[in-house]
Amino acid sequence: MTGSITWVHVGDLHADAADRWEGPRRLKRVVRQLAAVPAGIDFLFLPGDNANHARAVQYDVIRTALARNRLPVLTIPGDHDFEDGTLAAYRAGTPQDWRPFSRVIAGHRCLFLDIVSAGAGGPDFRLGAGQRDRLARALAESDDDAALTPLVFMHAFPSDLADGGEALATLFADAGVAYVDTGHTHYNELLNDGRTVYGATRSSAQIEEAGGVPGYSMVSVHHGVPSWTFRPLDAAWPHVQILSPADVRVVTRPYHPCHVPAPGPVEVVARVLGRGAAAPTVRFGGRDWPMVPDAGHAATWRAMIEMPCAGLHCLEVTSGDACDRIEVLVRERKDAPKRGRPVAPGNAVHSIGAWESRHLFGTRLGPNANGGPW
Repeated sequence: MTGSITWVHVGDLHADAADRWEGPRRLKRVVRQLAAVPAGIDFLFLPGDNANHARAVQYDVIRTALARNRLPVLTIPGDHDFEDGTLAAYRAGTPQDWRPFSRVIAGHRCLFLDIVSAGAGGPDFRLGAGQRDRLARALAESDDDAALTPLVFMHAFPSDLADGGEALATLFADAGVAYVDTGHTHYNELLNDGRTVYGATRSSAQIEEAGGVPGYSMVSVHHGVPSWTFRPLDAAWPHVQILSPADVRVVTRPYHPCHVPAPGPVEVVARVLGRGAAAPTVRFGGRDWPMVPDAGHAATWRAMIEMPCAGLHCLEVTSGDACDRIEVLVRERKDAPKRGRPVAPGNAVHSIGAWESRHLFGTRLGPNANGGPW
């Protein structure tokens, strides 16, 4: 597993004149913000339910909102994009290069799934036999090429599929998928089934949690370590994201030093996004450690620090007033557990729960549970 990748996830837009185009207007604000980030983001992702009613004008408005976007756009369909029983409007209104099945980006094989068109409409999520076979082949290719870490993008969690969800999540676990990025929920959530981390970002327009605060997530994967943070639209820059080591809540490879380091020298890697950001510093054990830029990777900084003993430790990276904070599990290498098989993989029972500094509130307010009549 090599390389670092970072993308911006702008949650379900539900583009619709009925709410005065709230989702696309917020997307346009994101595009304006990202114009001030000179490097370090690989693409912008739209997770489906882009249009609220699969109408041509709704895709026209989305494309207009992206007119000044400088990042590659990658997207998948959601059940609202399939509202008329076809994906004709979605395909006609979404440029072909925005909707690949597979794309190799920054040392990662990114796989983009359609889980709606094999169903009967509405939230009848299914993965057709042909696409399932194609996915299995792509994941086998990733297994043969250890340099490419697989990532998956789909509209909902595997447990939301009407059929074959657990088998699909088991396939992800066995293939070493580091992260699965989803929409649909309308609330922020991270799941960790012990082998794969799943992340959902709240809708841009239909928000039930946190008093309706809109924003977007920044997702990174570094040597198989996923990092997920949510940025409210009014958040200040720069944005700091620790890439390695892993926070204990997202550890999936406890034998890997980027997930669970051993006592001694440990490399800290962080991404600092935003023009003119101050050189970051690692704060650990009552001491500040200066970071140095990684010449081979944009907006990436590194430092070697000393973690003297096993246990759970708090680590911070700061740049000016911006800060990211994680809890790192340090363990003797001889004590690392063997890799086990996940129980109920890809299921919301593996939610990590609330993590308020990351805008994860454990509310589960949305169409999957407890939410309004969207």
